[in-house]
Amino acid sequence: MTGEQVYVSHAPDDLDLVQDLFSTVKNFPFGVHIAHEEVESGRSRTRLEGRLANSDLVVAVLTEAAADDEWINQEIGYAVAKGIPVLPLFDEGIDRRGFVSDVDGVTIDRGDLSATIFNLLCRLRSELAPLGALSVPNWYIRFPCTIPDCRGPVTLELEHDQSKLWKLHAHGKFLTASCADCGITYYFEPATIGFMGRENVPASQSSSRSRS
Repeated sequence: MTGEQVYVSHAPDDLDLVQDLFSTVKNFPFGVHIAHEEVESGRSRTRLEGRLANSDLVVAVLTEAAADDEWINQEIGYAVAKGIPVLPLFDEGIDRRGFVSDVDGVTIDRGDLSATIFNLLCRLRSELAPLGALSVPNWYIRFPCTIPDCRGPVTLELEHDQSKLWKLHAHGKFLTASCADCGITYYFEPATIGFMGRENVPASQSSSRSRS
């Protein structure tokens, strides 16, 4: 963990949408606190003030379901009062009022959530400096290898900027990362950084079998 914290303010009815949009974002080395997930885990919404106060960025999900949600309005107001940046993530046509009326945000394209996730990642890489800077440290995902009896470290480092990632996506290319122990290769979608699959055996073993 790098210490950065993102708080996602949203209406209860938008939990499924928010989980879809942040499913891969939560794999990066910073904290993502989705309000209603915290509520379902036993916290009351009033007890989330600590999460909010310690956040480096608040993402406010603004949809029709959120239009009259008092908690979202309160959390936006609290963030503004504490000097915490607020990033609106909103449906097309939603009237953004109050503190976020003129804040540049990310439009939700419900017909293409991959594009929405890509644009969200663009803004997060920009907002969470120095983590989001294109200099070291780059963004990365690290997890244990899923090959039985291995569990070696696998690290996907995002060395490309967002425009390059979109070009790879547009051309149907994948990002790859290999296990440091067994050499198995894992594949990821460049726009969303979603996991696409892995080899069954390392390429070196596959090559040696084909030669035998």
